[in-house]
Amino acid sequence: MKRKKHLPKLALGLSIMLGMNGLAQADVVTSIKPLGFIAAAIADGVTPVTVVLPDGASEHDYALRPSDVRRIKNADLLVWVGPEMESFITRSASQLAANKNLELSALPVIQSHLVGEVEDDHDHSSSPTNTLQSVKSSDGEMSDSHSHRGTYNLHIWLSPEIALMSATAIHDRLVQSMPAQKTKLDSNLSKFKVSLKDADEHIRQQLNAVKDKRYYVFHDAYTYFEQHYGLSPLGYFTVNPEIQPGAQKLNEIRTQLTEHKAQCVFAEPQFRPAVIDAVSRGTKVQKGTLDPLGSNISLSQDSYVKFLSQLSSQYVSCLKPMN
Repeated sequence: MKRKKHLPKLALGLSIMLGMNGLAQADVVTSIKPLGFIAAAIADGVTPVTVVLPDGASEHDYALRPSDVRRIKNADLLVWVGPEMESFITRSASQLAANKNLELSALPVIQSHLVGEVEDDHDHSSSPTNTLQSVKSSDGEMSDSHSHRGTYNLHIWLSPEIALMSATAIHDRLVQSMPAQKTKLDSNLSKFKVSLKDADEHIRQQLNAVKDKRYYVFHDAYTYFEQHYGLSPLGYFTVNPEIQPGAQKLNEIRTQLTEHKAQCVFAEPQFRPAVIDAVSRGTKVQKGTLDPLGSNISLSQDSYVKFLSQLSSQYVSCLKPMN
């Protein structure tokens, strides 16, 4: 019995010693799964990564559970996009120390690659430009719900370029908290760069055959991916997936589907709106599904590459020429 009484003290002492030597694990928590993919690549073999947003849920309307709040509070590193994307996490993130709160959209290197959003919710049919716009971070008042209007597209995990910037930022923070693991973290970042470059080249070749095909997506989430690979969207149904498009907008889209001979209309696993079935009924347009969160992919060293490849295949499966 006496030996058991000393075990907690021994464990505590060992924990302190590990912490002093920079070997203690850093509990990495990400807001959404794609950021978990990137973090897992960098933290592989070093420390575990967990994700707040459950599979099947949407970052647009999720509400934290008490267990989520505790997990964020105890995190050694929280990785998220920012308050305009994950409003559900803003309060908990604000209570963390600055060195434990990695808000990616606040990083100058990422801000310079953000793409401006449209301000008019009725003007959705124009295709995005082929070049990234340089913008500054928004200092405007944040609403309680996710909002795109008058701000910037923050689906940054769909940009391979910004994903690499995010990976580098995560690497740098982990090196600060676990300096003894720098060699392994450096190696992981190098592997991520190589695998991302290889995947990027393969995906570009895969999408080259369908880059001129026209289509609609459910909501305005894919601009970075589409610009990076030169795809040709006709537009999207809604800026905010919590708000269904009106009858006039649906009529405009239906006309577009016919006049522009759109190849496909894409839904999402998180949102299965009946409006997509309604607007495509009676047309020859195909229906596909794009998963911007990689819900069926498990966290691993190569999960981000799998995520991009899966998204590419989802585009191709619906946009490939019909027999």
